[in-house]
Amino acid sequence: MSKAHILLIEDDLNLGFVIKDNLEMEGFSVTLCDDGEKGWHVFTQLNFDICVLDVMLPRKDGFTLAQEIRQKNTQIPIIFLTAKSMKEDKITGFRIGADDYLTKPFSIEELTLRIEALLRRSKPSINQQNQYTLGKYVFDHPNLTLRYESQVQTLTQKEADVLLLLCKNAGKAIKREEILLQVWGSDDYFLGRSLDVFISRLRKHLNNDPAVEITNLHGVGFKLKTPSL
Repeated sequence: MSKAHILLIEDDLNLGFVIKDNLEMEGFSVTLCDDGEKGWHVFTQLNFDICVLDVMLPRKDGFTLAQEIRQKNTQIPIIFLTAKSMKEDKITGFRIGADDYLTKPFSIEELTLRIEALLRRSKPSINQQNQYTLGKYVFDHPNLTLRYESQVQTLTQKEADVLLLLCKNAGKAIKREEILLQVWGSDDYFLGRSLDVFISRLRKHLNNDPAVEITNLHGVGFKLKTPSL
């Protein structure tokens, strides 16, 4: 969690820099923008784990920006920062997909705790039963199952082993050679073709949640992207 990347959009730059500096001291990576248009552009160019948005922003307000973010990523956590305390504004924020809402003035400690709580819920996680949560899926490696709501897909051992490696490296590039060596014990050309088949199968198994994606990194390998990665 300490390496999570936060998109912070706050038009009061003095406040923005205070928040940014404090969050970075807590170990987060923070990208700060001072208007909604810049924020949207940056969001489409970089990967973020969570968005912290002021409501009253120039060029594009926080509510509009949040709606656009939700169209692109349905799962990334969004926290609104606002001087407004009206019930109607909070309802509007939650209706368009906000996960939390802080009214100014607020303490940096409270903001940090809320960010950490949302990240714990959104990150791929493993429980004591060795189950990984990937967006709307639950992956049980020992039992070779991938569950989506009431649907349960039984995986082959190799499919499960490949997905396990991707889960353990979620959000990071993992080299083809590393997958081949760990799953097959060799990295020859023909096994590489087999890996592509297994990746294709896993993509089909995961296609009910568009926020979960296995991307191909040309000349490198693969990366598992989950809702906040």
